[in-house]
Amino acid sequence: MKLKREKQSSDSNEGSKGKMTLLLAMVTLISAFGSSFQYGYNVSVINSPAPYMQDFYNQTFYNRHGVPMDSGFQTLLWSLTVSMFPLGGFFGSLMVGPLVNNCGRKGTLLISNLFSITAAILMGTSELAKTYEVIIFSRVIMGIYAGLASNVVPMFLGEMSPKNLRGAIGVVPQLFITIGILIAQILGLNSILGNAEGWPVLLGLTGIPSLIQLLTLPFFPESPRYLLIQKGNEEQARRALQKLRGQDDVDNEIQEMRQEDRSEKEEGQFSVFSLCTFRGLRWQLISIIVMMMGQQLSGINAVFYYADRIFLSAGVDDNNVQYVTVSIGAINVVMTLLAVFIVESLGRRILLLAGFGLCCASCAVLTLALNLQTTVSWMSYLSIVCVIVYIIGHAIGASPIPFVLITEMFLQSSRPAAFMVGGSVHWLCNFTVGLVFLYMEAGLGPYSFLIFCAICLASMVYIFFIVPETKNKTFVEINRIMAKRNKVEIQEDKEELKDFQAVPGGQAEKKEISSHEL
Repeated sequence: MKLKREKQSSDSNEGSKGKMTLLLAMVTLISAFGSSFQYGYNVSVINSPAPYMQDFYNQTFYNRHGVPMDSGFQTLLWSLTVSMFPLGGFFGSLMVGPLVNNCGRKGTLLISNLFSITAAILMGTSELAKTYEVIIFSRVIMGIYAGLASNVVPMFLGEMSPKNLRGAIGVVPQLFITIGILIAQILGLNSILGNAEGWPVLLGLTGIPSLIQLLTLPFFPESPRYLLIQKGNEEQARRALQKLRGQDDVDNEIQEMRQEDRSEKEEGQFSVFSLCTFRGLRWQLISIIVMMMGQQLSGINAVFYYADRIFLSAGVDDNNVQYVTVSIGAINVVMTLLAVFIVESLGRRILLLAGFGLCCASCAVLTLALNLQTTVSWMSYLSIVCVIVYIIGHAIGASPIPFVLITEMFLQSSRPAAFMVGGSVHWLCNFTVGLVFLYMEAGLGPYSFLIFCAICLASMVYIFFIVPETKNKTFVEINRIMAKRNKVEIQEDKEELKDFQAVPGGQAEKKEISSHEL
């Protein structure tokens, strides 16, 4: 009856609420500022000073060879400068599993800062060294850093958070991504650093958050789940939990971790291959792939690409467009901040459905408005409204929630592999959109938004029928819910959970109990 008593104890604790302690708030802010902020910053930082950087490329080439750079070669170099960041992000995602399993969550964040600081120094000194190749190389390094940070930070914070705050804390990394984008837009104004003299400083500033994190994060605790389940050190896990919760009584959470630990011992750590072939995690894996593809293929990059053109057509002066772009970045920050406060009350599922729904409707109306704005004057203003509504939808649902759900849908042994898969899909789709969108825009024009509309609609339909609500549930409880999707049934005897019934194609098949089939 031991496991049953633990289950009863867990159930009795279901109504208890974890609180936001000062230590938990500090580790959340330090982790998100030192890592997620830089992801957003480096997504946006090269947009404003692009003409000055391209002039530097041309002048450097001329000084070396005595002839101007061919326009085709210039386009290739700039495309590499932009696209190497998401490509590096893909490689960084592939490094997540080995690093977090061997070095821990906190240790991986500390190691990743070395990539960021190295890239910042190289980019900041590139003009002095008269080399544009180092900028392209540094973008790969920074991408590797962003690929690590974008996956490890949600995992780290999700494992440290009490279940009633896990969603809100899980959205904080996305909040800092939007803040990073906004700060890059502000510093990139022509009057600040977005000019011929300031762009190397603008690129090099990205190392400062990493330096702050490198100096402060060692004083904060490691993930208690990593300490207990993977390192087998219950005493350290207990001490870490007591510090994070601000109280000595953490027995209920320790018991939940023990239960997860016992049921996972037979499995060991999942590799990406075993995760992809394991029937008990079929729908969890499909869900994160669909949500990550929907997040990146829903048209967010296209909307930002069209934004300047839309504002110009609405009568905004060419010199003021960059200020309007900053205001759009501010709306993105405000709406993501709103998601932090409403995710625990409304839940993950409703925010995903509302977010993709707003994006879908905005893309459909934007297609119409862009096609009619030359004949109907007020259509330009409708286009601006569509852009703002789209940004709101993406900020409250499509951007932040998928990373939260990767943490929640997988248990300790499979979570690193799940983040590797989700992160790889995220960065590959990002890279693909950057590669093909210009061709889509050239061939389809505004009608390219109909493709994004269809992707948003498909994502919304999938979420409605498959993705469950995970609000205020333990990791094991969420996996029990997903067991129904995977056609797995649980059998309990008086002492412990010994086996389960899996029903593929109507044939019952007995196997040893697996925590992921709970």
